[in-house]
Amino acid sequence: MRSRRWAIPGVLLLLTAVATVAIGRPHQADAKVDANPGPRDVIVHLFEWPWASIASECTNVLGPKGFGAVQVSPPQEHVVLSGSGYPWWQDYQPVSYQLVSRRGNRAAFASMVSTCHAAGVKIYVDAVINHMAGGASTGTGSAGSSYSHYAYPAVAYGNNDFHHCGRNGNDDIVNWADRWEVQNCELVDLSDLATESSYVRGKIDGYLNDLISLGVDGFRVDAAKHVPVADLQAIYGQLSGSPYIFQETIEGGAGEISPTEYTGIGDVTEFRYGDVVGNAFRDANLSGLQNLPGQMLVGSGDAVAFIDNHDTQRNGRAKLTYKDGTNYALAEAFMLAYPYGTPSVMSSFTFSNADAGPPAASNGTTSAVNCSSGWACEHRWRTTANMVTFHNAAAGTALTNWWSNGGDQIAFGRGSAAYAVFNRDGGTLSRTFTTSLPAGTYCDVANGDVSGGTCTGPTYTVSSSGTFTASIPANSMLALHVNARTSGSTSCATVAVTFAVNATTVWGENIYVLGNRAELSNWNTSGGVALSSATYPVWQGTVSLPANTTVEYKYVKKNGSAVTWEAGANRTLNTGTACTKSVSDTWH
Repeated sequence: MRSRRWAIPGVLLLLTAVATVAIGRPHQADAKVDANPGPRDVIVHLFEWPWASIASECTNVLGPKGFGAVQVSPPQEHVVLSGSGYPWWQDYQPVSYQLVSRRGNRAAFASMVSTCHAAGVKIYVDAVINHMAGGASTGTGSAGSSYSHYAYPAVAYGNNDFHHCGRNGNDDIVNWADRWEVQNCELVDLSDLATESSYVRGKIDGYLNDLISLGVDGFRVDAAKHVPVADLQAIYGQLSGSPYIFQETIEGGAGEISPTEYTGIGDVTEFRYGDVVGNAFRDANLSGLQNLPGQMLVGSGDAVAFIDNHDTQRNGRAKLTYKDGTNYALAEAFMLAYPYGTPSVMSSFTFSNADAGPPAASNGTTSAVNCSSGWACEHRWRTTANMVTFHNAAAGTALTNWWSNGGDQIAFGRGSAAYAVFNRDGGTLSRTFTTSLPAGTYCDVANGDVSGGTCTGPTYTVSSSGTFTASIPANSMLALHVNARTSGSTSCATVAVTFAVNATTVWGENIYVLGNRAELSNWNTSGGVALSSATYPVWQGTVSLPANTTVEYKYVKKNGSAVTWEAGANRTLNTGTACTKSVSDTWH
């Protein structure tokens, strides 16, 4: 919807999205060097999952399958709408910034972050910073704090900390082409924070920095379109470290605020992606996807791509959701196979009523996740989970060897690392495909699991000329990648190299690794691989590099536009042929 919300009696349901800050883009005064999600970048939105269940999922599923990060639902104290059946959207109406929600308390949240980090999975928080709870009624939040419209004592917000636009009789946004109104009036009674105020900015930064202190790696900024770019830039500039930021800026009609205005300070969610790819797989018209980036509003480096999210599932905008079964699964797999944006995978709870909250106890506390009862868990589907490993194996490679029948069947490669075939036709697709894959026998990870050199599903032999023959059933797919070979190689074509350096920094400084390869930005200081400070003073980050390759690299400190190289000669390493490699250095 253009307004990014729809009305429920007395409340507004917000469509939310996240913005990511990407390395190398121009930045305005006071902005930090943009962060990026790194090569292991797939996000899974575990929508409304409790903290303990997320921790377990990181250990048992997400880490082993190679997911990069979890987007978690808002952790701050929120309204408790028992009379409305504890709808999902109550969590987007903050009462305070205390970390007590229906998913768990502060200790449980901190434990989740630590557990997920141990599994190699980052945590991105859905940050509601445009507004507080609204409505004429008073109430008590999930941490027991009292509140009323324009008065939130637990966070020391009062009447003067909000916009009162004085238009339309009730301060609500009416004209979506009026920039001032969109950013100063209210989304159906939700108290609109005066983000131009240094006091309000300080409160927001206090909340976000508190989350960072617990190890949070990034933020999805809800309703970012309703906050001026300059305000967000000032807020981001006071954050500790270099969190990854992606922003909800839904594209509107002519004359409305555009998501492109926000790409200079972070990534943005690309809503066109779900429309274009969802339509293609719903209507079995895949051939037009070859030049997918040309159909998007923003470039690949600025975009978070998704087939559906928690809002579009419920407001009817999503072309496909978990309810569409195979067609949805194929669209999700395509997103993980095709090189565009940072992929975000949805993991839902099932619903028939669009307002329904997650499975819960009688007091509204979210129940532990059981994927066979009330939780859809789409991210566990083989065509999603195994395609994350495909995506990681193909990181940094270009689209190659495109083939199409002109309609409902396509195939393409990712350099010499991977190859996928999609058949949305009603009949079997049988042909010999030409790839850039090295010779060997490959497990079809879309239809089987590989472990210890064996495959539970079909295998295909790629010849020395890069060809293989296959028959793909109707409404199905095939996926091969170099890290899922059963013969032809006992090693990996790409190596996940983890760089770790012990380096002390001052506020605002961040550590990057640069080198003599494109994956390390070819020594260009506007790029590089951003390292995480989660285990400070050791900064760590992982990047996929070609196997058995000698690489030169060095570490740099960035603070705004200032860049400091470490002293001494270039460091060197040989990536070897194992699938992973770690280096441990000390700043020179």
